Amino acid sequence: MGGHLRAVGELADSDPQLALRHALVARRLASRLPVVREVTAETAYAAEDYETALTEYRAIHRMSGNDDYLPVIADCERAVGKHQAALRTLRQAREAKLSVPQQVEVILVEAGIRDDLGQRPEALRLLKDAISGGRGGRQGQARLRFAYANLLAAAGRVETAREWLVSASHYDDQDALSIGEAIAELDGIEVAGDAQDDEFEVMDIEVVEEDTPDDAADEHLTTEEDQ
Repeated sequence: MGGHLRAVGELADSDPQLALRHALVARRLASRLPVVREVTAETAYAAEDYETALTEYRAIHRMSGNDDYLPVIADCERAVGKHQAALRTLRQAREAKLSVPQQVEVILVEAGIRDDLGQRPEALRLLKDAISGGRGGRQGQARLRFAYANLLAAAGRVETAREWLVSASHYDDQDALSIGEAIAELDGIEVAGDAQDDEFEVMDIEVVEEDTPDDAADEHLTTEEDQ
């Protein structure tokens, strides 16, 4: 089993499908070990095998009782077309005591679901309310602003989306979201390799009312973080 888990670690980035095959073998050998189920879940998610990821995340949630898994369970449910189940899972998540990053994840996943269901104004509202409320600390704000910019860009509001990407970059201290590459793509500059780093994929978005980052809110959030 250990050899298969090592193989997962070595192959996860270069060949996620092969990594998943090793993870599934490890699961067959030690299905009662939470760490094995978690590795399998994460590997399946990375390989975009969302049915398997959903099964494994549900299993590790039952085994651990850790509600921080609920947002990713909802995301998997969304990915396999179970949108109403995903919304029910998110309601459960909102009633739980989630970590701050997972609270942000709840908002991001629900925004994606609302968009899938044709509720685009609601998706934008969810993100903007979380931004205005300063949810998630600096990295949470970076992710929320990045997701909001993606919605605007998909809606054809390229200039406004660019402003929000610049705003997001001020919070992305570790450059975890590769926002510079996203800005370059909006500017029509070719970026080497696959620079996709969206929080969720948004397609066929209707034009939305132009909105710009709230400078006063940015100043307020920055002041809070500096305290």
